[in-house]
Amino acid sequence: MTDDTSRHVATSPDSDFTLTIEEALEQYARAGLPRTPRSIQRYCAKGHLDCRRMETAFGEKYMISPASIAKHIAYIEEVRPVATSRDEPRHAATAVAPEESQHDQPQDGPTTPDQSRPVATEYVQQLEKRLEEKDGEIVFLRTEVGVKNDQIKDLTERARETNHLIAGLQKMLTPLLGRSGDVPSDSAQRG
Repeated sequence: MTDDTSRHVATSPDSDFTLTIEEALEQYARAGLPRTPRSIQRYCAKGHLDCRRMETAFGEKYMISPASIAKHIAYIEEVRPVATSRDEPRHAATAVAPEESQHDQPQDGPTTPDQSRPVATEYVQQLEKRLEEKDGEIVFLRTEVGVKNDQIKDLTERARETNHLIAGLQKMLTPLLGRSGDVPSDSAQRG
């Protein structure tokens, strides 16, 4: 039998993270894929780029692995739509519409009613259903808060009544306890 030992997690040393966001921008621009600094930050945050977040005197900044930038650029070029590739010529521009003469009268053609896409309609219906559920939960929670407030008020009133009863008992017992100290003890009576 072989011992089944777990492997250590493979991590890159910090020395692999040498590029700043500005340097990453230059690499994307050289590849013909210009990006904004915010895009690079999002790539880092979403894990599209291997990076480390470093503390500086002015806050935090990302340090990025050059290999991950090259890999991400290759991925972008691979999934880029074919229509934007430079292999195919662009379509010719359409002819300019002739100017309307004063004799031509605009004709109202039949129009079709606007129809929303089925996917969007389903999504909107799901959102409306969720909103109704949330409204129901809000109403329920508000009634629960009202019930809890009433319970707290009742408990506070009971605590106040208990305090008054205890204060009354103390007033009644204080004279009795004070008189017991005045009663002579058995040893004092004998002597």
